Order: sequence, then C-alpha cells, then structure tokens
Amino acid sequence: MKIAYFDCFAGASGDMILGSLLDAGLKLEHLKKSLGKLELDPYELKVEKVLKKGVGGSQALVLLKDVEHGHHHRNLADIKDIISRSGLADSIKQKSIAIFSRLAEAEASVHQTTIDQVHFHEVGAMDAIIDITGAVVGITALGIQKIFCSPIHLGSGTVECAHGTLPVPAPATAELVKGKPVYATGIDGELLTPTGAAILTTLAENFGPLPQMIIERIGYGAGISDPALPNLLRVMIGEMDVENGNGQLG
Repeated sequence: MKIAYFDCFAGASGDMILGSLLDAGLKLEHLKKSLGKLELDPYELKVEKVLKKGVGGSQALVLLKDVEHGHHHRNLADIKDIISRSGLADSIKQKSIAIFSRLAEAEASVHQTTIDQVHFHEVGAMDAIIDITGAVVGITALGIQKIFCSPIHLGSGTVECAHGTLPVPAPATAELVKGKPVYATGIDGELLTPTGAAILTTLAENFGPLPQMIIERIGYGAGISDPALPNLLRVMIGEMDVENGNGQLG
C-alpha cells in the first residue's frame, strides 16, 4: 500500500502541500489539465525551484488575473457548485468538498454563525480552490492510498488578516487542529495556515512519528516567508512496510 507522511517541522499551507507533491514527482502539466476542469477566473499556475536555508524545494505559485479585490465573495455552496460541476473524478470532488466543508465549519464556529453564512474573499477562495483541489489531484495522481502526518509546528506571535491582527495560530486554524498534536518553539509568525490545516486534518488518518515504511520519494514544498528555520513542508512517499511491522503509527 502506498502511503505519504507529511513532516510539518515548519508548519504547512495549501501552497506548501501542493509544492511538496510537485517536488515529489507530480507532473505540473497533469495538475494544470486537471485544474482546468474547474470553471475559475483566469489564473496562472507555475512552480519554481528555491532554496530555504540551503535546502532545496519547489514553490507552487498561483498568479491571479483580472480578479477584483475586495468586492466579490463566495460561500460554501458556490464552491461546492464549482467543484461538483467540474469534470474531475468523483473521489476527487468528494475529498475536495470535504476539506472545504471542514474549513467552513471552523470559520463558522469562530465567527458564531452557520456554514452557509461563511463567506470566502474572492482572492482567498480562488487560492484555496486551487490549493485544496490541486492537493487532492496530486495525492490521487501519485497513487497515495493513506496519509499520515507529524505533529504540526504552529508558529507564534500574531498574523495580519482581513479581520485585523490575530494571534497565532489564527482562530480558524486553532479550531481545525483541535484533538491533533501540535507545538510551538517560539519562532515568530504563522507557520500553519487554515487551508493547510484543513487539508491535513481532513485527509490524514493519524498524527505522530514516521510510520514504518519503505521511502521511495521525498518532496519539499516551500512557503513564501523566511522564518528562523527552513520554511519547507516535507512529504515522504513509499510503501507501508508490512513485512517488518504493521506500518501503523503508535
């Protein structure tokens, strides 16, 4: 059975997850072709090789075109409709919608409203649709059947967002990681974003140390900031080692 282990030593974001999968062998053209099945405003998706504290990785970049900032919003029903009407495989649609639903539930809890009343800013919604659906496309394309995850490094301090200055982890992120192992080491800044948290907490079967596996591929997805440690998310992909152990996390 092919499994993936996300090592979140510097947290995680949607673009870091996408970058790690591209770095591990996901073909950019396949990703673009799959995402092209979504009816979205014009954008460009590219990947750049970068160094973070001397460690190489891939940075996934989404460049939006002709998007009006600050005027349009999308709710969960709008996003579900975009994904459902696409030509993507049903399993990809279902997992992508599950991630978005979990994200909307966290936002609704924080803002004391219902998931139907949660609005995603147009630019943020576009980024999230590409990152979330792209991550599911990548996991599927790489043949990954189960996902495991390390305890997640959250960061500390504050973060600026549409609602002003908020503590790290941001309230929606904190809601998403309830019941999961997390930690902070005093490094300033937001290491785990709500999108990254939604993807990992929806798809990962367990959180803990590296399971017993035969590693075949390793990918590093780069973030946009430069904290005191390499801003990279590492994914290890390989076969569960059933001969020498059950491959399960303790």
